[in-house]
Amino acid sequence: MRIAGAALNQIPIDWENNLRNIETAIAQAKTAGVELLCLPELCLTGYGCEDLFLSDWMPEAALTHLQTVRPWTHGICVVVGLPVRLSGRTYNTAAVLRDGEILGFAAKQFLANDGVHYETRFFAPWVAGETTTVKWEGEEWQLGDLVFEHQGVRFGFEICEDAWRPDDVRPACRLVGRVDLIVNPSASHFAMSKTDVRYQLVTKASRTFNCTYLYANLLGNESGRIIFDGEIMVARNGHLLLRNQLLSFKEVDLEWIDVDFDAELAPAEVVPLPAPDEYKELNQAMSLGLFDYLRKSRTSGFVLSLSGGADSSFCAVGVAEMVRLGVEELGMESFKRRSGCFPEVEKVVLQTGAGGAAAQVVDAAPATSEASVLTDNQQLVRQLLTCAYQGTVNSSDDTLNSAQELAESIGARFHNWGIDAEVTGYVGKIQGALGRELTWQTDDLALQNIQARVRAPGIWLLANVLNALLITTSNRSEASVGYCTMDGDTAGSISPIAGVDKDFVKKWLRWAETELGYAALRHVNALQPTAELRPLEDQQTDERDLMPYTLLNRIERLAFYDRLSPRQVLATLETEATGFDHEQLKTYVRRFYNLWSRNQWKRERYAPSFHLDDYNVDPRSWLRFPILSGGFAAELAAL
Repeated sequence: MRIAGAALNQIPIDWENNLRNIETAIAQAKTAGVELLCLPELCLTGYGCEDLFLSDWMPEAALTHLQTVRPWTHGICVVVGLPVRLSGRTYNTAAVLRDGEILGFAAKQFLANDGVHYETRFFAPWVAGETTTVKWEGEEWQLGDLVFEHQGVRFGFEICEDAWRPDDVRPACRLVGRVDLIVNPSASHFAMSKTDVRYQLVTKASRTFNCTYLYANLLGNESGRIIFDGEIMVARNGHLLLRNQLLSFKEVDLEWIDVDFDAELAPAEVVPLPAPDEYKELNQAMSLGLFDYLRKSRTSGFVLSLSGGADSSFCAVGVAEMVRLGVEELGMESFKRRSGCFPEVEKVVLQTGAGGAAAQVVDAAPATSEASVLTDNQQLVRQLLTCAYQGTVNSSDDTLNSAQELAESIGARFHNWGIDAEVTGYVGKIQGALGRELTWQTDDLALQNIQARVRAPGIWLLANVLNALLITTSNRSEASVGYCTMDGDTAGSISPIAGVDKDFVKKWLRWAETELGYAALRHVNALQPTAELRPLEDQQTDERDLMPYTLLNRIERLAFYDRLSPRQVLATLETEATGFDHEQLKTYVRRFYNLWSRNQWKRERYAPSFHLDDYNVDPRSWLRFPILSGGFAAELAAL
């Protein structure tokens, strides 16, 4: 039988978009001669509907919209994910449709309730072995723990989290000998290296339970924070039969394969995959995440306060890579159409030093010395990304040159303006109010913060005028210890790298310079990360203000991923080759926990961020912590 999975790029409660993608997938499957098609978990409504799943109207609307799908299923068997609400409880189900009829609904038995998932808030788990009925306008269908049959092939279900449970409790263990095929519609979030775990999960399940296993995941940045990689796999008795390219820019990615269910296939040991390239994985995920966020928010591009440092440079290259990868897969015209940012496309040619050339969008910055013409991709970046360097007397030529050369190399529009007058104005007002001078000796943090904070109104105004998303450049390491200015460098609409630690950011930039060819990154890669908020003679660096980033990241992971106490964190560090003595480590552990505790309010206010690593510190997705607490006082004193 020819079986297929289709990854769909859906939007919560966007019935038109979601039904269009479902119809497209079914039509493509029919054209390809597919006989059984699996669509992803909750693909009809979208996975990220949050508390709407608790309403009566939304699951009812989903069941009504499912009727629209029925006539599309003539000549094919299709699995469609949707919520069903019965007696005040919502169930996560997979509807099986064939020849215009609904055959029944399989219900999810185990709910994801860790990391970025809070399914137990929305859904009730289904009890193994039980069934009930769903009624709609005079029709009735079975719902529950069901086995289906199509063209002599018996199949049952595991829905996403069901497959992540131990082999002796997951639904598959009760399907052995009863089915030939296990179908798994999923909404499994992206994290670097996670696809390897899924590969093991699917291939081992096919061997352990002596079956063919069909897996289909959601695709894209569906609702803001979580990115789905659109993975499709088919395995049989330990043999991997099909695995697609992940993180596609397509709205529908259909993959099919022929399986001879009558032929014997000897069980095989699962072969490990090559080690993943996390730099490449993150690049693809962030590019797709930015593209979907841009088009689904119906804005016209991005604005970035480009400081010339590591974080803002990462974000600038991220937009350039979004364009490169999107055009590479979709083609120029399809990319423009899908983005929604090019109602009237005009060819932009940038030529400096020649009469009649288009003017550079650079204020008070040196012009390039020779003529240059933008490539097609640079023209797109120019339309989609506007950057501004907002310098003060404490800013260096190094960071200005870094910012300008990077912006010009990728094609972005670049502005350069100073903010000293605004800083002086605010400082003068407060000095007048207090009747004293503000100095670096007495008011260090306040004088640092006002510089970062003054940068926000201008860059916000530019973003508003351009109907663009303002990119926030904070990383996870800064979020952990609050090394940021609220309503300053944290101002923005989207924070794409807030889930990535600073050490990884620095390594990724070196990779992007050499592997992706962004030669202009040589400037930022030669600089020590610095906020450039103190006088230049102070030679301020981030790590001098905080601690070495590698150590900060290690403490963070031990404390909130491994959930160790301060004493356990210190003891673990002392067993590792950190290069620091006991007193240094104790100082850094205390500093981390003190800064973490006092800065939860900042993490609560960060712009939405992408989940890219296996954990993050966003309280609205992965890690909750009280805004007010004892701050580990007793635990730190005990060190």
